[in-house]
Amino acid sequence: MSTSLYLALKETWRNRGRFFLFSLVIALITLLILFIAALGEGLGAGNREYLENLDAELIVYQDTADLSIAGSRIDCTTRDALRAVNGIQAVGPIGFSSVTIQGTDGREDADVSLIGVDPGKPGEPPITSGQGLERRNANEAIIDRMVADVTGLRVGDRFEIRSPQGGEEELYLLKVLGITESQMYAIQPSIFVPIVKWDEIRPQARVSGGAEDPACNVAAVELEDPEQIDEMRARLVAQVRNVDVVDRQTAWENTPGYTAQQQTLNTQNGFALLIGLLVIGGFFQIQTLQKVPQIGMLKAIGTPNGTIALSSLVQIVIINVLGVLIGGLVTFGVSLVFPPGIPLVFEGQAIVRALASILVIGPLGGLVSVRLSLRVEPLIALGLGG
Repeated sequence: MSTSLYLALKETWRNRGRFFLFSLVIALITLLILFIAALGEGLGAGNREYLENLDAELIVYQDTADLSIAGSRIDCTTRDALRAVNGIQAVGPIGFSSVTIQGTDGREDADVSLIGVDPGKPGEPPITSGQGLERRNANEAIIDRMVADVTGLRVGDRFEIRSPQGGEEELYLLKVLGITESQMYAIQPSIFVPIVKWDEIRPQARVSGGAEDPACNVAAVELEDPEQIDEMRARLVAQVRNVDVVDRQTAWENTPGYTAQQQTLNTQNGFALLIGLLVIGGFFQIQTLQKVPQIGMLKAIGTPNGTIALSSLVQIVIINVLGVLIGGLVTFGVSLVFPPGIPLVFEGQAIVRALASILVIGPLGGLVSVRLSLRVEPLIALGLGG
């Protein structure tokens, strides 16, 4: 072991320029793979964040909507039927649309998801500062942290949103009652308004005054016993007409483009790993071919194959780890200067998986060079054999 380590370190140091340059290539591969992982996590969170954090166990859709939130309509009669089912703690209507916040003080306009909820019911997010919604038709809103960062709004501020109403764009003045953690939906930050006010100001083909108990897209259902989620799902489908009931994960996995988006990014990540495997394998194979005479000399003086193979493997691991460290540090530095609007999320488990995969492909790619070094014939390598 000591001989193998000595040979690996000695050769690496003597050719430090060449090996450092290749470690930079590995660093670039690491940078690419980490950013693909962060982009996948960011885009996924941008689609599922609100639904994932929802304070409810089940989501109720119209049965003909095929789990499409935009195509689902749940009216007040259906919500009353849901509340009447035994085992239901609370039911909250949720409506989704998109509007634009008018920029002030030189800030640009911001596109946001407008989410209508019932004050105090499932669907309203927890507050980190300020207070929650109080009235169903008030000109009040909760904004998430990303909206606050982009617009500079704080609790007590008033802001205008722009929403198409018929053939015109109308402006609506709202007051910030509270701020919540990031609650992105449809890859946009979110603002939350009372459900009646949502029905009034959401984009629509004709001007509406806002119904007293409007239809919503879906209903969030909180259970008395969350452990009975499967039983309650079957009970709701059996006792309430024209509904489809799923858990939160199924809901966000069926948001538009979520599954296809994640599959595309996973494919890109797989190709990046394959490219890394081929690049690392090709470099060390060329490196081994260039030192065939040295390997032949080592074998001629009695150096075991195991020592030579272990020396090559140690060298591969050293260069790979150095490249991964450089790539990781560069990624961390670059991530600090990215604007908040770019959907990159460096989540712990995803980053660990990405780094582990890079550390694995290095030795795997180098196995070809290890095999090549074991097949070197001393006499032929030294030019003494036929």
